[in-house]
Amino acid sequence: MPINKIVPTKRAKAALAAVAVTLGATGAFYPWGKMPPAVDLAADSLIKPWEGLVLVSHWDQFSKRYDICYGDTLIDSKPVQPGMRFTKQQCDVIFAKRVYRDYYLPLTKCIPNFTNFPVSVQAAQISGAYNFGTQAMCRSSAAKLAQIGKYREACEAQTAFNKAGGQVLTGLVNRREMGDQQRIGEAELCVSGI
Repeated sequence: MPINKIVPTKRAKAALAAVAVTLGATGAFYPWGKMPPAVDLAADSLIKPWEGLVLVSHWDQFSKRYDICYGDTLIDSKPVQPGMRFTKQQCDVIFAKRVYRDYYLPLTKCIPNFTNFPVSVQAAQISGAYNFGTQAMCRSSAAKLAQIGKYREACEAQTAFNKAGGQVLTGLVNRREMGDQQRIGEAELCVSGI
């Protein structure tokens, strides 16, 4: 159960409306094709703000490996190396492909009817899978509740992924729940679209 009260917000509704207006039902166009709206919503409103952008590879003390761009530890299936550099535009392309390929597509295979969930629920689950793992999301109560149409309960169930090293972390509570002053939380966005 969430630590804080989960409520819809104007900023989350604005993010949903912006995706609906700019992308419509078909999604954003990239050189390789259209991206589903849930992928763009998860990437731009939930993942990028929490991960931040790094254009020169650096050592991540939590994952114990180098990362670059928006927390990427692999580029073209190869580990990020010290001294790697990318532009923001390169990072955006790498990131969009990765979110689609490594999170959205696997969730469509392991969670029945995933593409029929509200876009906000899909986006929250994509973001969760990015942060704590696709397999964990596939097996989660959040996925099971969404499958039976209990979307609000699914949004709240995902907040259980708020620990690292067995400790509840404030940053993860914020990311899973209602965000902070600058960033939207997963549950906040999730309930704002149902």
